[in-house]
Amino acid sequence: MSDESGPQRDDLHEESDAQVPVKGAVPEGESEPDADTKPESLTGPAPDVASGGTEADTLTAEVARVEPTAEVIATRRGMFGAAGTGDTSGYGLLARTIEFPAPSSPPYGGWWDSVYERIGELVPDYSDVITAVVVHRGEITFHVAPEHLPMLVRLLRDDAHLRFELCSGVSGVHYPQDKGRELHAVYHLQSMTHNRRIRLEVSVPDSDPHLPSIVATYPTADWHERETYDMFGIIFDGHPALTRILMPDDWPGYPQRKDYPLGGVPVEYKGATVPPPDQRRSYH
Repeated sequence: MSDESGPQRDDLHEESDAQVPVKGAVPEGESEPDADTKPESLTGPAPDVASGGTEADTLTAEVARVEPTAEVIATRRGMFGAAGTGDTSGYGLLARTIEFPAPSSPPYGGWWDSVYERIGELVPDYSDVITAVVVHRGEITFHVAPEHLPMLVRLLRDDAHLRFELCSGVSGVHYPQDKGRELHAVYHLQSMTHNRRIRLEVSVPDSDPHLPSIVATYPTADWHERETYDMFGIIFDGHPALTRILMPDDWPGYPQRKDYPLGGVPVEYKGATVPPPDQRRSYH
């Protein structure tokens, strides 16, 4: 090869390298708001760092920044929460922390901010209606005071800037350790007009498990509220016909509560039965 080929090849590499995009620099296949959403650890205010500080001072200030922390309500051990007799499921050493994600601070990113700001414009006492906003795993949840739920869902459905026309489901959750708000109802709303999804979450104590029904605004919530009542015992005041939908009318208890007995399996021969998992003896 002659010496003339050297510079030509170097120029070729320099030109091609300049045109190659850095891997991961341009997100592909992401939809709003995920593409513009900041991680939860970056949603709070930026720390004040003096301009004359050294690089070490800057790193120290960033490490010392206080971020919202998740609310830990319990630690679950084993697969079935067995105590005393041992866990024969093979998961006896499993330990899992039950926690609520920490509240997030604006800006949330993408259209989430426009929804948040629009609700603030429509609701006079915003802090009394929306008790917390949580951005977690690419989804946004508005925690709502129970007494304001019917008013809020009507605004979410009817306002032209929001237009959440569909309630696709009402789910129940039972947190026995969350004292004073053991029962949670979760509403999944979708805007067909703007192709957006949000979640509303409302909590009540199991000593007074009453929530206002939203069937008047979202007729599709009829059977969803009945199922949540049937499985968790949440009573939806104002529902047109709140009866059990899966279990018999005279069934005792609510099967999906954490304190509901796990039950056993009757065996047809030799008079034997298989006891519930939390009542089996340990063989270790």
